[in-house]
Amino acid sequence: MRQVCELLRPYKQPLRVLAGIIAMSAVGAAVTDCVGASPAEQAANLHLPPGFTGEVVASVHGARELAALPNGDLLVGTEGHTIAIVPHAENPGAAGEPKTFVELGEGPAAGVALGPDGAVYAATDHFVWRIAYHAGAQSGSNPQIVARVRQGPVAPHSDGDVHSTTSVAVSPTTIFISVGSSCNACTETDPTRATIQQVPLRGGTMSARATHIRNAIALTIDPASGHLWAAGAGQDNLPYGHPYEFADDVSARPGVADYGWPSCEEDHHAYNPLGVEPPPSCDDVVVPLVELPAYATHIGAVFYPSAPRGAYAFPGHYRGGLFIASHGSWHCCPATVPRVEFVPMRGDRPAKPVNWDDPTTQWEPFLSDARAVTSDTHWKMRFTGIAVGSRGSLFVADDLAGEIYRIRPAR
Repeated sequence: MRQVCELLRPYKQPLRVLAGIIAMSAVGAAVTDCVGASPAEQAANLHLPPGFTGEVVASVHGARELAALPNGDLLVGTEGHTIAIVPHAENPGAAGEPKTFVELGEGPAAGVALGPDGAVYAATDHFVWRIAYHAGAQSGSNPQIVARVRQGPVAPHSDGDVHSTTSVAVSPTTIFISVGSSCNACTETDPTRATIQQVPLRGGTMSARATHIRNAIALTIDPASGHLWAAGAGQDNLPYGHPYEFADDVSARPGVADYGWPSCEEDHHAYNPLGVEPPPSCDDVVVPLVELPAYATHIGAVFYPSAPRGAYAFPGHYRGGLFIASHGSWHCCPATVPRVEFVPMRGDRPAKPVNWDDPTTQWEPFLSDARAVTSDTHWKMRFTGIAVGSRGSLFVADDLAGEIYRIRPAR
């Protein structure tokens, strides 16, 4: 039934109408279960702090990373071959209907970012693209390949956990590219896998900025410092409580930052899942700044502006802080629920230091599904991309329901 549901999800709007017509039948119930709740029903289950309201602003099948445009439109990376655009996402009322912004030659077209040069940058399995864009345009033009990744083989003896998504973030000088591993725990032979690569914005040679980082899907630039932060999916099949997953200021690390995967985690701890003898030294491995629960699987991250302008600016508590969108775990039980975490910052560092005995001290929950429980993994929402709109709204993508949520202070 799961495979049938996946085939039906792109057609969920007309199917919801059909399910309503045949609601009393077994077929109607099955269709409803496949296509999920209506936008109003889905929005009603958004669990937010007091003082905020959320709504479904658009439906985009397989929505992944998000990029907010200065005119109020929203770009959406997807699990397919296209980048979508949601026109007028920052409107006071309803947004426009999503449409294709650009079709790329392969997928998943999950990564998307707006560059300081005005171009849109997108990332697929093997390529990073620069796409010409001008303010207000509803489609991109002339996609050009600016980097190539995963050109080498999958690791020998891979356990089959081959990642195909690529993320991208763009600073005033540099394109950063996160490339997931070809396994859960292995020794890679392709030098781009399990790394964060960098390419000069104006062109040049690609090089590694971080290595031994399994799948740092969540990339973002801190607008205050210009630094690259990364968070991502940690290693599976290790004890549930440890190792924790993390977020870190990559730019603060000199040289090529080594995050230790798969041998080292947390505070120089050698987990050594490959059974290397003698066990590897973890002395030179990065100790991350932010720790979060295991199996959270971070997909998106964004800093809220310190001085936001717009009708939907968040209260002072959130300004300058880091939002992380987490997909939730497959691991049960207990399960780590999908949610958006908020990390208060003091300058360019977390307001609270790491507590190696408790991965819940540095962040606070911001968004989750009111129906989610830790006793199973039957999620109805799984959060992916996250972005701050030009008028202050927070947008969060959900690749399971195929929805984009718009979060604003209640008025």
